[in-house]
Amino acid sequence: MPAQPLDATPEQRAKAGEPPLQHDGQDQKPKQLPKGVVLGPDGKPCRSCTSVASWRAMIKEKSTQPKTVSTTQPPAIATTSLQPPKDCPPDVDELGRSTWTLLHSMTATYPEKPSFTQQSETRQFMSLFGKMYPCWVCADDFRAWMKEGNEPRVSNREEFGRWMCEAHNAVNVKLGKEAFDCNRWQERWRTGWKDGRCDQ
Repeated sequence: MPAQPLDATPEQRAKAGEPPLQHDGQDQKPKQLPKGVVLGPDGKPCRSCTSVASWRAMIKEKSTQPKTVSTTQPPAIATTSLQPPKDCPPDVDELGRSTWTLLHSMTATYPEKPSFTQQSETRQFMSLFGKMYPCWVCADDFRAWMKEGNEPRVSNREEFGRWMCEAHNAVNVKLGKEAFDCNRWQERWRTGWKDGRCDQ
């Protein structure tokens, strides 16, 4: 089963002032947003919280609604690719992949014996990261996960790398993806696989 986009929980929707349903204005029957489309605190769809597929479903839905104003401008060219052009804002999937690459790479270069200052700064970074991450739904979930007894473990590289792997697995499980074997985090993110394929 492919990964499902992360939707805002009812609590997160309420926090953002997001109504649980939208009305189309004609028959006043509630109309839901396409699966995976998340509104930001401003009430507009959040690009960094929404996958390309969900975004396109929303746009397609809007384009099939009757229009009252005609235009001579030709419609946008349809594409079948689920990847946005490289010069477009990242969707939730691209943002997630890039972020995990950065975070795991940070654990791979973390000191084996970090100073008290390095440990304190790393905890502070992870706390701020959980507040500033562009996908607010993801950020809320990450902060909640850390508060559930999963505070950053930063006393050495192995501990921090394993903690980051556990954080990544918590997200993977929520998205219906397979969990990664955290005993192999260093091979994946620091040393390369034992079969040598990363050394070619």
